[in-house]
Amino acid sequence: MKRTITIAALALTSILVLSACADNTEGENTDTTTIATTSAPDTTETTGATTDPETETGAAGEVSAEHNDADIMFAQMMIPHHQQAVGMSEILLAKDDIPAEVIEFAQGVIDAQGPEIDRMNTMLETWEEDPVTGDMGEMDHGGMSGMMSEEDMTALEDAQGTEAARLYLEQMTAHHEGAVDMARDEVTDGQNPQAIALAEQVIEDQEAEIAEMEQMLNEL
Repeated sequence: MKRTITIAALALTSILVLSACADNTEGENTDTTTIATTSAPDTTETTGATTDPETETGAAGEVSAEHNDADIMFAQMMIPHHQQAVGMSEILLAKDDIPAEVIEFAQGVIDAQGPEIDRMNTMLETWEEDPVTGDMGEMDHGGMSGMMSEEDMTALEDAQGTEAARLYLEQMTAHHEGAVDMARDEVTDGQNPQAIALAEQVIEDQEAEIAEMEQMLNEL
């Protein structure tokens, strides 16, 4: 009888020891998991805003002092070129009976080229050159690529309705083609990265607008 009790007691003791070992092992695993989780670096934490290279070097970035004569000429000639395009668009918008799509296009020219004029004047100021004023933009630049003569502007002022819309689109197409030629010269000969980027933007935008104007002319 005593032998049976002794064996039973030993068996119970073994069970308790094994259970304690298992609990201890589970606790260690839990602690290890907790330590690994809390010590791992948070890879989702941001380290600060990144800088878009286009903001630094593109058409909208800060203007660098690096430039050459081609950059100066590009800005000095493109500003009055843009000013005339804005003026032509304002003339058209003051008229009645202009197709809605042509009105929308003319307003888009003003919205796009106004800020580009400011941008190019900023370039000239950065390069210690005189900005181009509105008075200079109103001068007769008939010899500049794509520019309208005084007679052309008078014809646009006198035209009405659909005929005014047609004349505007024809004149602005030639005007845009001249701007693209000037911008290509800047891309080839210029040095300033912001001026070159702006010239590339002019080429892209105005070539697309030329195609748009051709379609509108076909629909008038």
